[in-house]
Amino acid sequence: MSTNSVIAVKVPAAPQPPAKSPATVSPRPAAARPGVVARWLAWRWSGWTSPLLLLALWSAATALGWAPEQILVSPLQVLRTTWELIDSGELRQHLEISVLRLAGGFAIGASAGIGFGLLLGLSPGLRAYTAPTFNVLRQLPSVALIPLFILLFGIGESFKIFIVVKATFFIVALAVHDAVAGLSQRYIEVARVYGFTRWQIVRRVVLPGIVPATLTGVRIALSRSWMVLVGAELLAADSGLGQMMEMARQMFRLDIVMVGVVLTGGIGYALDRGLRWLESHLMRWQRDNKDNA
Repeated sequence: MSTNSVIAVKVPAAPQPPAKSPATVSPRPAAARPGVVARWLAWRWSGWTSPLLLLALWSAATALGWAPEQILVSPLQVLRTTWELIDSGELRQHLEISVLRLAGGFAIGASAGIGFGLLLGLSPGLRAYTAPTFNVLRQLPSVALIPLFILLFGIGESFKIFIVVKATFFIVALAVHDAVAGLSQRYIEVARVYGFTRWQIVRRVVLPGIVPATLTGVRIALSRSWMVLVGAELLAADSGLGQMMEMARQMFRLDIVMVGVVLTGGIGYALDRGLRWLESHLMRWQRDNKDNA
C-alpha cells in the first residue's frame, strides 16, 4: 500500500433528539379572561353601583325598622312627597329662587376672581401688597361669615348673593393666579421676540395657557358655592331649598327634609358633571394635538 494513499474513516453522526409527537407538545397558555369584578368595573354603567347599594341599604333600614319613622323615612315616601311638592308648585318655586341666587353670585364671583387672579399673576407689585391679605381672607370659612353678612346686608337677597360671591371669588382667583405663575416663561419670551404688545401677550399667550386650570377652579368653586348657599338658606332665608328644609324640620316633616337633601346632592352632582363635560369639550384640541403628535 502506498504511503500517499488516504484512508477514509467514517465518523458516526451525532445522535439527534427524538421528535416530539403532537400529543407531547405543550399547548400555549391561553390568555387569562378578566374576572367578574374586572368586567363589571369596565361596564359603562358600573358607576351606579354605589348609589343603588345605598338605596338598597336605605330601603332595608326602613323596612326592617332599624330606625324609627320619625328619624328615617322610606325612599318610597320621599318619592311620594317629591311628587306632591312638584304638583303643588312649591318645589319649583324654591328651586328657581335658589338657582337664581347661585347664578347671580357665581357670575359675579367668578368674573371678579378671574380678573383679580390675572392681576396677581401678572403684577409682582400688586401681589406683594395684596397677597398676605388675600391669603388670610381666603382661609376664613364662608359659613363662619354668615352672621357678619347678616349684620351688614340683612337677610334679604344681597346676603345670599354676597355669600356665594365670597365662596366663589377666592377659589377662582387662586386657581387663575397659580395657573399664571406656572405658565412657562419661554412662551412669553417668544411672544416678545415677535413684537407682541402686553395686551397681545395676555390675550394670545396667557389666556389660552390658563384655560385648563381656570376651568378646574371654576368647577370646584361652583360646587362649593352651591353648598354654601344651601347652608345660608338654612340659617337665614324666607325662601329657597335650604329654607324649605328648615321649615320642614321645624314641622317634623322629615320626608320633606330628605327631599331637600336628595335634591341638594343631585343638583350639586349635575353641576359638577356639566362643567366636566364643558371642560372636556373646550379642551378637546389638546387631545387632538396629542393624538397627532
